[in-house]
Amino acid sequence: MGGGYAGKFLHVHLSDATCSDFTIDDATLKKCIGGSCLAAKLFLDRYPLDLDPLAPGSPFMIMTGPMVGSGFPGTSRFSICAKSPQTGIWGESACGGTFSPELKHAGYDGILVDGKANTPVYLSIMDGGAQIREASPLWGKDIYEATDLLKAQDQSLKVLTIGPAGENLVKMAAIGNDKGHFSGRTGLGAVMGSKNLKAIVVKGSKKLTKADEEQYKQHLKEALLEVKDSALADGLHQMGSDANMDLGMISGDVPIKNWTVGEAFDLSSSLSGPTMKESYLTKAHACTNCPVACKRVVKVDDGPFQTEEGPGPEYETCGTFGTMMMNPDLAAVIKANELCNKYGLDTISCGSAIALSMELYEKGIITKDDLGGLDLTWGNMEAVMALIKKIAYREGFGDILAEGSVKAALKIGQGAVDLVVSVKGLEAPMHDPRGFHGMGLAYMMSNRGACHLQHAVLATEQGMASWPQLFDMKDDYQGTTSVGKAALVYHSENYGILGNSLAICHYLIDILKPETILGAFNAITGWNLSFQDLLRAGMRDWTLKRGFNNLLGITVKDDKLPKKLLTALEDGGGAGSVPDVQLLLKEYYALRGLDERGYPKKAMLTELGLDELKNRLYT
Repeated sequence: MGGGYAGKFLHVHLSDATCSDFTIDDATLKKCIGGSCLAAKLFLDRYPLDLDPLAPGSPFMIMTGPMVGSGFPGTSRFSICAKSPQTGIWGESACGGTFSPELKHAGYDGILVDGKANTPVYLSIMDGGAQIREASPLWGKDIYEATDLLKAQDQSLKVLTIGPAGENLVKMAAIGNDKGHFSGRTGLGAVMGSKNLKAIVVKGSKKLTKADEEQYKQHLKEALLEVKDSALADGLHQMGSDANMDLGMISGDVPIKNWTVGEAFDLSSSLSGPTMKESYLTKAHACTNCPVACKRVVKVDDGPFQTEEGPGPEYETCGTFGTMMMNPDLAAVIKANELCNKYGLDTISCGSAIALSMELYEKGIITKDDLGGLDLTWGNMEAVMALIKKIAYREGFGDILAEGSVKAALKIGQGAVDLVVSVKGLEAPMHDPRGFHGMGLAYMMSNRGACHLQHAVLATEQGMASWPQLFDMKDDYQGTTSVGKAALVYHSENYGILGNSLAICHYLIDILKPETILGAFNAITGWNLSFQDLLRAGMRDWTLKRGFNNLLGITVKDDKLPKKLLTALEDGGGAGSVPDVQLLLKEYYALRGLDERGYPKKAMLTELGLDELKNRLYT
């Protein structure tokens, strides 16, 4: 096993309350590296795919990568993976914070959980040992309360926990790491809840080895200088991810009024990064060993949306609970973010479901009676706060929305499904592909559903990053054209998806030179991979998950954009423009080696060393 790995994985059997260690051979690690790619490989090798995501036997996995715990910038990430209860296909969600390095220092590269405990439990991992402990007193507590109770025994513990939404099997339930970091997408908090697993706590002191310490120090020095010289890093430090709001409004990136309006500059100015900094920011916060410190810590001192000092909203949340709802009040967004954090709800899916409900209310498809008396007019944030709680506890109309936008719309009927913006069952993040056509293709082809983090398309198409040393790239791309975007997406996937295998933050992938990342990776592992080896690993990652989904019934018919994103806007940076879906898919399928069904071709599977997957797809 290469340097950087702790050397073992933990298998937790909740049904009989036992824990055991296992190892993974070097050949598999070199193919999959770590993170979500390794999780997909383990799922395919060990479990039947037809399991219900919430069935006891369905696995729940937490995977780090070889760079985690090294001290290299951005390498505090980890992937949580399972079959998604929201979409029914491959589910994964990445997170930063403090948990992942601590898990490595405790002696584990990852955790595989299956079965279901008879009563609520939590998992305690301390320096190479694991115990399953009683958690009944924690059940029913929100994420902040549960975290505080667990840390009361030792403040140095790193805590991963669910809130009421996960306990109540809400399909958009998130998982919190020490209150300020969240794995939100694809509803994996519900998988934890279905297993009666309230939390995981970890503490470790194990030292991790590097193959070449001196070479590593040199690449670390280069990385720190690159961060210091980066305008993107400075912008993220000063204003967080919400730095994107103002420029995004100009370029047509920001969705407004449930994707029906092209521009609203009054909204962007009141919801932007500078406004947050001036009015509510108390300090910046960083994930472990990250010099960027893009996280926001905020406080609302007075008014109806008063909050204590705590984690602030990301750009995505300012979109879903701001522009999507025609809400100009950033204090209300901060409060909605706090509630979602406490209850354990994905702010993208939750906010999108509520914005959809506002449009349904405006059109008379749902009424006050359906909503239990709530007046869900655009921008009524008091009603939004009440509805967030109803979703978390599956009360009234909240029980319908708790299934996710697509299933809720299908239940409501009356054409509601045509107002949903999702791909493969997952609500789209806050980037409008009518302004940037490459994002439309990236949404269609992301293996977990509409996503802005399974690739590096956002950074390349919007001109925030460029890697000509890796593949042929233009100096700039016009957002509102589909020409040349298939190649952009294909290459940006192969590189960007590696963030989820190496377990390095996507912002650092955008900021750092590829040779700096690769040099540090090789110094840590001793593997001496080339750029092509690394990109090939990205290709293998994407193809492995695509095959997983193919086995679950995903075909070319599922690679599509929703009706709204193929309806041109009248104003804004994307006015009059929609992605050319047929051109994008034709060119992309050829590059990716997909057949007319949307399956990876046999030759491609053989080339990537995925013969077992080939046998399953072609028998």
